[in-house]
Amino acid sequence: MSNDNFDESKVDWKALPDTEHIWLSILDVDDTAKVVDVLFKFSANEKIVMHRHVAAFHTFVVKGEHRIYTPDGQLKEVRPAGTYKAGKPDIEPHTEGGGDSDVIILFSLRPYDNGPIYEILDENFDVASTMTYDELKEMHEAA
Repeated sequence: MSNDNFDESKVDWKALPDTEHIWLSILDVDDTAKVVDVLFKFSANEKIVMHRHVAAFHTFVVKGEHRIYTPDGQLKEVRPAGTYKAGKPDIEPHTEGGGDSDVIILFSLRPYDNGPIYEILDENFDVASTMTYDELKEMHEAA
C-alpha cells in the first residue's frame, strides 16, 4: 500500500521576517518569464497580515483548506485541497489563513514590469511595505 499524502517535512520552510503565521519555500525563480513559484504555509485558524495582490498569480491548494477574509474579518471564500485559481491584481485588501489545519498553497507569482507582487497594509490600509520579484529572488539565492 502506498502513501500518497503530501509530506511537508520534506520542504525547506523559511519564516518571513516580522510576519506571523506564514512560512514559505521558494521553489523556482524564472528570470526570463519573471515568475516565482513558491509554497506558502499558513497556520490553522489564524490570519496572516492584511495585504493586496498587485501582480497576477496562480494558486493550487496542496493540503488543507485555504480561507480568505474581507478587511473586516468576515470569511469570504474557502478553497479546499485541489482547488486551482488564476488571479489578477486586486485592489481589495484581505487576509488569508488555514482552516482547521495548516494549509499549504502553491503560488505562481507573475509581477508586471518587475513591479511589486504584494502590498502589505497597516491598520489604516496604507502601504506599510511591499514584496517584490527581486526580494523573492534574493531570498531564493540566499537559501
